[in-house]
Amino acid sequence: MGRRRGADRAVAQVDTGQAELVPDPERPGSWTLLLDGAPQSHVDLTDPTHLEFEYVRRLAAAIDLVAPAGAPLRVLHLGGGALTLPRYVQVTRPGSTQRVSEVDGALVELVRRELPWPADPRLRVRVADARATLTSSRDGSYDVVLADVFAGARTPAHLTSAEYAAEVARVLRPDGCYLANIADGPPLRHARGQVATVRTVLPRACVVGDAAVLRGRRYGNLVLVASRVEPPVPELTRRAAGDWFPGRVLAGAELDRFVGGVPVVHDADATDSTPPPPGIFSVRR
Repeated sequence: MGRRRGADRAVAQVDTGQAELVPDPERPGSWTLLLDGAPQSHVDLTDPTHLEFEYVRRLAAAIDLVAPAGAPLRVLHLGGGALTLPRYVQVTRPGSTQRVSEVDGALVELVRRELPWPADPRLRVRVADARATLTSSRDGSYDVVLADVFAGARTPAHLTSAEYAAEVARVLRPDGCYLANIADGPPLRHARGQVATVRTVLPRACVVGDAAVLRGRRYGNLVLVASRVEPPVPELTRRAAGDWFPGRVLAGAELDRFVGGVPVVHDADATDSTPPPPGIFSVRR
């Protein structure tokens, strides 16, 4: 399939389903990546700092706040999509070293061909399973590990366990930060379990999300920020409150109440994340 622009859309069968690149009629040079009809990524080729999806803006806010503005970071992206956040980091933190691990090789080639990212020897995209990438990474090699991995609208079970979280903690520097996109709906058992699980190794954490999702009223995306040091809760709270779709931050005692008595997840009992209700996509614009 050749490169197409303008009003045309690109459709291709990839390893994880049918991918479709749809031009954004409101933003020339912007595209939405759909997988089996579900929105996965939105990328603005002319302005990579424009982030259309709500949860992506929350992930970006955390990236903005984990280090002084503009300072380069070493970032491991688990899940690639259309490389929205790697492009964002390229622009906002020049000189950053980034590795992207995406299991779908056909999707990587589609994005490389149709939505090429700026050439940068510090940005490497590899076709690999996210957990295998962690296992092969050196201790303390990243400032940020960012997980946004979905297969059929669900996070695979092997990326939800305490053993997986221990690998994340191992490859992070002592003050490094783990960021994860967690999609869930009432009664939020998966999301609560993920917070409990990650906090066994990265105990300082907060969750950012839409109030209705946090209260278990609807399905949606929550962003988990976890580290060995305190996350920037006041700054994240201000950013979330000022978003196009205002959100809340749970930390401290509020986060403890959110988790409740949900047990830690281990490899032996891990399951894929909660699927979205029929006709409901996990991202909001």
